Amino acid sequence: MGADWDRPDLSRRSARRTSALTAARGAGGVVVLVVALGILYLAFRGPSGHPSASVATTGSGGAVPVNTSGKGAGNAAGSGAPTASGGPAATTTGHPAGSSSAANPLGPSVQAYLAGRTGKVQVAVYDLATGQEWSLGDGAPQAEASIVKLDILETLLTQRPSGLTSSDDSLAHQMIEDSDNNAATSLWDAVGGSAGIRTYNAKAGLSQTTPSTCVQCPNFPWPGWGLTTTTPEDQITLLRRVVQAGGPLDATARSYALSLLENVTDSQRWGVSGGVPAGVTVALKNGWLPLDAANQDWQINSVGWVSGGGRDYLLAMLSTGNPSEQYGIDTLDSVGSMVWHALG
Repeated sequence: MGADWDRPDLSRRSARRTSALTAARGAGGVVVLVVALGILYLAFRGPSGHPSASVATTGSGGAVPVNTSGKGAGNAAGSGAPTASGGPAATTTGHPAGSSSAANPLGPSVQAYLAGRTGKVQVAVYDLATGQEWSLGDGAPQAEASIVKLDILETLLTQRPSGLTSSDDSLAHQMIEDSDNNAATSLWDAVGGSAGIRTYNAKAGLSQTTPSTCVQCPNFPWPGWGLTTTTPEDQITLLRRVVQAGGPLDATARSYALSLLENVTDSQRWGVSGGVPAGVTVALKNGWLPLDAANQDWQINSVGWVSGGGRDYLLAMLSTGNPSEQYGIDTLDSVGSMVWHALG
């Protein structure tokens, strides 16, 4: 429902019509009648000189603004238009009918902040309460670094419907909670490498994620699975498979995955957890990887779930071109904090 000033004053408009016609009849002249009809026409058109087509009546007799942009409600703060700062613009998708519209957490404040930072940042936020999703940034998919370990874990869980072996369980804890690379390589191999990951991703609904084809890649000293590429939107989809029912993971597998993500070691809890107060559930996985030998091009990523304090959302952030590891962490910490406050 629009604000009061959005509604036409129908009683006042009707009075203007009646007054004009009465004056015409009283005068009895054709000239006066023409003038009266002119007054009626102007009254119908309104003071702007355009027909009053800016409102549509509802079944209850009220009025709502007509949306001529073709975009859902709640998109005003992030309509996709370039910002004044020249930074990336946010887009809004997936607002189901009948649900309330949350404020855009990737609006001007986040855009202005990122416009002043080095590197390229892509972000997606999904509000679990409303089904509304916001995206910020564009361009090619970015390297996953260690966030690919969540994909490895989900693939493993679907391949072990009867439960993990004690060895699998130990490796999974090390891979997620401590981000241990050796454990990740062992489980990457166990699920069938890139082929196994691709098979699971097709079931999970990921369409923009490409698993790396090498573990030992030429001229790259780190495990090659970190060069798997993805988008924030695909990472939101991957997170939903853990948080929401109805996907490839059963309830037991989802509970197990969340227990690992909620217990990531303290030193690796940044980005998604930025600005989130104690007592709020945060389940996350982060990734950090130098993309050049000089350690001056860092890939820094953070994906996860935040629930509590009146909020329930998924957040995925990818950033590349960071001049140092800490610089990228600081950027994602700040964005995470702004998202938390914006959704409150």
